[in-house]
Amino acid sequence: MNPSEGLVEQGISPRNLQRVSCTTVLTLAYQSLGVVYGDLSISPLYVYMTTFSGKLSLHEDDEEIFGVLSFILWTFTLIALFKYVFIVMLADDNGEGGTFALYSLLCRHARLSILPNQEITDEELSEYVTEGNKDTWHSAALKSFFDKHPRFQKGLLIFVLFGTCMAIGDGVLTPSISVLSAVSGVKLKFTELHDNYVVIISCVLLVGLFSLQHHGTHRVAFMFAPIITAWLLCISGIGIYNIVQWNQCVFQALSPVYMLKFLRTTGIEGWLSLAGVVLSITGVEAMFADLGHFSSLSIKIAFTCLVYPSLVLSYMGEAAFLSKHHEDIQRSFYKSIPEAVFWPVFILASFASVVGSQAVISATFSIISQCSALKCFPRVKIVHTSSKIYGQIYIPEVNWMLMCLCLAVTIGLRDTNMMGHAYGLAVTTVMFVTTCLMALVMIIVWKQRVVSALAFLLFFGSIELIYISASVTKIPEGGWIPVLLSLVFMAIMYTWNYGTMMKHQFDVENKVSINRIVCLGPSLGMVRVSGIGLVYTNLVTGVPAVFGHFVTNLPAFHKVLIFVCVKSVQVPHVSGKERLIISRVGPKECGMFRCIVRYGYKDLQQENCNFENRLVSGIVQFVETEDCPDAEAFYAPDDLDQTSIVELKNEENMIQVSCNLQDESLQILEAKESGVTYILGHSHAKAKKSASFIKKVAIDIVYNFLSKNCREPDVVLNVPPTSLLEVGMVYYV
Repeated sequence: MNPSEGLVEQGISPRNLQRVSCTTVLTLAYQSLGVVYGDLSISPLYVYMTTFSGKLSLHEDDEEIFGVLSFILWTFTLIALFKYVFIVMLADDNGEGGTFALYSLLCRHARLSILPNQEITDEELSEYVTEGNKDTWHSAALKSFFDKHPRFQKGLLIFVLFGTCMAIGDGVLTPSISVLSAVSGVKLKFTELHDNYVVIISCVLLVGLFSLQHHGTHRVAFMFAPIITAWLLCISGIGIYNIVQWNQCVFQALSPVYMLKFLRTTGIEGWLSLAGVVLSITGVEAMFADLGHFSSLSIKIAFTCLVYPSLVLSYMGEAAFLSKHHEDIQRSFYKSIPEAVFWPVFILASFASVVGSQAVISATFSIISQCSALKCFPRVKIVHTSSKIYGQIYIPEVNWMLMCLCLAVTIGLRDTNMMGHAYGLAVTTVMFVTTCLMALVMIIVWKQRVVSALAFLLFFGSIELIYISASVTKIPEGGWIPVLLSLVFMAIMYTWNYGTMMKHQFDVENKVSINRIVCLGPSLGMVRVSGIGLVYTNLVTGVPAVFGHFVTNLPAFHKVLIFVCVKSVQVPHVSGKERLIISRVGPKECGMFRCIVRYGYKDLQQENCNFENRLVSGIVQFVETEDCPDAEAFYAPDDLDQTSIVELKNEENMIQVSCNLQDESLQILEAKESGVTYILGHSHAKAKKSASFIKKVAIDIVYNFLSKNCREPDVVLNVPPTSLLEVGMVYYV
């Protein structure tokens, strides 16, 4: 593989973009078509049909059709082009995009972190980049406000979670509406075909789509870009044909005057129809969310050079056809296709709908993975489906849950108009959350004036609120689906986060001093057995209460004891050389160490390859360089562990025994030969008797139910079952 191909597979961060050739950028732009723009490209299948549903279909004259087209063109231009391409995509988090990327930027710059165990040393990570400019008066005031009012920090978290849950709802609705809209086109050729058969065919395609997910998108990724490229060229060609054939005056809709005429003529019905217009910008959030797989420039090139003009021509051509065929308003897309190319376009539309659905399903997997890393979702099985392309994952539990929900929506609604109403509400809500977070980023991260941030918020926020207000009125007609799904997912996320934070607070309040354990040793008859004990803990300082519980009931532990803390930090990725931090716990003769394993919120938290060897190698390296004045060392801010800490720089360094090793290093290697035992706490949370009724329900029922039905910590950490020792303990929170 040549270097150019390697860059294409791995994606390019903006800071490395200047070193990349034009050919590589264009190749990335081509590949982004299949991953990023699948959802956005299939919008013409259902936009006009959903917009002209209900009472608005009674007012089908050219002026109103041109008014809808004007709304589509200006919304597409202002939101997709100006907001996302020109502004939002500049706010990347080390090349990563999406709602969590914006929230991560705010957490780092304003110290709003929801994650426990955050340390000053985490700020020395290479990706922990903060702007060099000094705080302005406005940014300092906003930081101080959040610092003094923790409730607003929780409110911001809930706001972000709500937007994230709406994005998950998008993952349910996109496959349903896309596949059903594509399949329904067959009724034009087989008019006697009953709706039930269309639903059955759609369900079969959905089951097939979700059944193939475990193979990973990389196996069929080479097909995605050609399909979407062919689809975009096809609909743009059909659009040009319809403009020339039916109405060349359609370009007049570029004037915003038609939007005012449309609202004046149709009144409240026209305003309600905007819930269908917003479907024209479904998928624009993916441009920002998928930055990690491509580069900002490649995505911008693909959008401005092909996606934007193709979709504009498609919408204009369909409007030109409708201006002469008012009776075909509910099946305008397939009716506007020339007879000679109907079947090829129908087949291509079916493939494009599957590609668009695939992109959203993969994005949902990424969202759930990030939420789990940030302690906002129960532990799930995450499978890395590609050894070459980072970030392509598969989550079995989420996959089958999405399939069941998609089938339920398809069978229950059986109507693309109702699905469109639900879809529009989910899309606009996510966009509004992004707008609000961007306003905060402008002030806190970019150090812009409040006036600039307010102008951005008021301009784009008001547009999105107009569409949200129109979509909210459709709640009885299908809009309740994303609201219900979001509330359920948000309740799960917030309860899991709350329960996890309460357990961590219990650990902090009940941690044990190592001096106390050393002093109690003789009275308890403490015995040191051969081998290495890895005690997994949620604490980066002190000794966890579960270990104190263990030694008081069974006063024996290994000659070499290592407290391992696996934690997430507020950066997308942590490089291998920065992953481990080694420190000593207590006096030298105790043989106790601490290892902090750090992951980014987009890293796959699995240690598959020789973790024991790499950990012991790091301990030996620490012991050998601990007293060396040239060692790259720093001091941990921990009163209990007054020790120097050496950051492990070479993660792949294997153990090499030599005659020059210190006695302690040789003892560690001998202990390794005797065996390694993994000691995990099997804790059970229980609300205190004095807790409120709501807290008891949240902890005793909801949180414990989620804990019992999610992946166990030993499975997530890949602990060998034969070396596992679990210590049970009840946490009264």
